[in-house]
Amino acid sequence: MKIVPRDVPPRAAWALEQAGIHPLLARLYAARGVSDREELDDGLGRLLPPAGLKGVAEAAVLLADAIAAHQRLCVVADYDCDGATACAVAVRGLRLLGAQHVDYLVPDRVADGYGLTPPIARRVKDSGADVLITVDNGIASVEGVAAAHALGLQVLVTDHHLPGPALPAAAAIVNPNQPGCDFESKSIAGVGVMFYVLLALRAELRARGVFDARPAAGPPQGGPAPAGGSSREAEGVGVPVRQPKLDALLPLVALGTVADVVRLDANNRRLVAQGLRRIRAGALPCGLASLFAAAGRRPQAATTFDLGFALGPRINAAGRLSDMRLGIECLLTDDPARGAELAQRLDGINRERKDIEGEMREQALELAETLIEPGQEPPPALCVFDPDFHEGVVGIVASRLKDRFHRPSFVFAASQAPGREHELKGSGRSIPGFHLRDALDLVAKRHPGVLLRFGGHAMAAGCTIAEEHLDTFEQALAQVAQEWLDAATLLRRLATDGPLAPEYRRPDLVDTLHQQVWGQGFAPPVFSEEMDVLSQRIVGERHLAVRLRHHGQPVDGIWFGRTDPLPARARIAYRLEADEYQGVRRVRFLIEGVESEA
Repeated sequence: MKIVPRDVPPRAAWALEQAGIHPLLARLYAARGVSDREELDDGLGRLLPPAGLKGVAEAAVLLADAIAAHQRLCVVADYDCDGATACAVAVRGLRLLGAQHVDYLVPDRVADGYGLTPPIARRVKDSGADVLITVDNGIASVEGVAAAHALGLQVLVTDHHLPGPALPAAAAIVNPNQPGCDFESKSIAGVGVMFYVLLALRAELRARGVFDARPAAGPPQGGPAPAGGSSREAEGVGVPVRQPKLDALLPLVALGTVADVVRLDANNRRLVAQGLRRIRAGALPCGLASLFAAAGRRPQAATTFDLGFALGPRINAAGRLSDMRLGIECLLTDDPARGAELAQRLDGINRERKDIEGEMREQALELAETLIEPGQEPPPALCVFDPDFHEGVVGIVASRLKDRFHRPSFVFAASQAPGREHELKGSGRSIPGFHLRDALDLVAKRHPGVLLRFGGHAMAAGCTIAEEHLDTFEQALAQVAQEWLDAATLLRRLATDGPLAPEYRRPDLVDTLHQQVWGQGFAPPVFSEEMDVLSQRIVGERHLAVRLRHHGQPVDGIWFGRTDPLPARARIAYRLEADEYQGVRRVRFLIEGVESEA
């Protein structure tokens, strides 16, 4: 590993300090490309306007017409946290805006696969729906949209994934990554796209005279419209009423955005900051509050870490091992008792997921080790399969392989779908410099027929292959990696924020850091410097507890998941944590890596 300090533009750091930003935060922000305090303004008024999204006006008209005609709407979700939160935002938001008949359907990971398929379209039609709305999927569902259209359904596609060579023939498509869309935030999550559609819909309803611009509190936490229809009907037909507030949906938008690990550009950071602000103030759905309790976290001190590593996995576990409707219902319920019950069930499923993942991880690591010649570097890409692997956990295990070996990694499991036992479903994770979805596209072109289905992003992608083609896929992926990756890319680099001044080693400042919005593309602070290792010991059989000398003062540290001893003096990269010991709060270093001799 090579520890590389981030460049800190001195003028930007100085300008931020002069604008009243704490010197440490000014340095961190400047190193992440922020040069003006206005870029840190997370007010709702600073959000990009919905009009910049191609197709959003058509989507708003479609939905406004459907609401006016009392049509039945059905949301087709995805089985990850982004899809679940996008579904909850769609259902809650449409009900807030007057839709009287809103239902949802979420595909089963095993039986249905990903996205809107013709059988899913048939199930939506059989449910009595008139309008089908996809969230976090649909941009590649050419056949599914065609089937829905043939059945007489109007289809609105809301998605953020990269499109394929042909777009589906939907009535409207809202996706910042579709051709011809100039929306600045290409990294917005699926839940963010749906939130923007609702903003546009509210504006359309306002233009039609359904609402006026006066804000209304609306039902608690974005609940359903009053019994008997919208508040407009309650006050008299033809009389505009105050427009519903949609900010109650922002905690869900924040959760889905962080959990989907999209790049936190300025617009995404504002969405997340606004959601966290409401969570900390107690303005969150009761199911979300119950998830915080199940995870042992406090909403009043919520951080992006809580969303990404405590709540997100509990929602995702339902889609991996059980039924994502559990996760969606937890986000939709306004009954605290029901929310607590569902949160506990999700917590139990997540514990089961951890057990399965642990077993698979060890097996996958052993399989990967067999691909590495003694004393040699790992191959440019890793691909492992075991008949006992669970397809719901392959993505997590692929991430663990990628972290351990710093190579693009794919993990395959046998499909459990009836009639598809001969197929393997794989999930991959990549390293900087290797666009995984583009790599799959090249494999498909070079070896027609090997990839039955594929899709994804630069850093994460999935595919389905016939078991007989596993060797071909492995060799083809390795060939692409050999061509695209060089020695510099294959060397693991850890970007850090350099040394931490001793006066900043304070629990209150650690709390301040944790309250900021950090994540993909806006990395949380990691500091680095040479330190003496005063003592070290193994704790819990899997972790290395150390005592370090930092600017002359002893500081406790821990390296989770690593047991290799450190030298007496080492260049160490670490994050900050404030914990409590014998009633006294103190700062502890969480080790991220140690620079190796290279």
